[in-house]
Amino acid sequence: MKTVVVGLSGGVDSSVAAYLLQKEGFNVIGLFMRNWNDESVIIDDECPWIEDSNDALQVAEKLGIPFQVIDFSKEYKEKIVDYMFKEYKNGRTPNPDILCNREIKFKSFLDYALKIGADLIATGHYADTISKNGTTYLTRAIDNTKDQTYFLHEVSSEEFSKTIFPLGNMKKDDVRK
Repeated sequence: MKTVVVGLSGGVDSSVAAYLLQKEGFNVIGLFMRNWNDESVIIDDECPWIEDSNDALQVAEKLGIPFQVIDFSKEYKEKIVDYMFKEYKNGRTPNPDILCNREIKFKSFLDYALKIGADLIATGHYADTISKNGTTYLTRAIDNTKDQTYFLHEVSSEEFSKTIFPLGNMKKDDVRK
């Protein structure tokens, strides 16, 4: 039985991804990524990551899977926030979602998952992969209205070779059901 660490956000997509993988027989571990901890720049008094991580914990408890919270806020600040300000200063407008997927949600997340003994990672992204001649390629999800490949195009083939996208062959309406 292969172990897969699922990036659990507390939302419906990652929750269904974890459920489907468990149903397929994978040993599933839920992992919530905390990517920001500078509360001095939060606009209101609420800290949304706490509520989101509690939602993810409730999903893990319902599924009966182990759950962890990992703090990637240092990496996020260095690789995303600092880079974005540097680019803004130089008159360019980077896309933080693309950067976060490349640097945090796949690279740092995969490195951590492998370190704790996982074979694979999974997310609730609407995308898919195909392998040809030893190379794994990103492919579009079947739901064109939810396809997220644009935000994943800078993730490496090596990282995709260790990633499962359980929602790639599903429509959002079916995921909600």
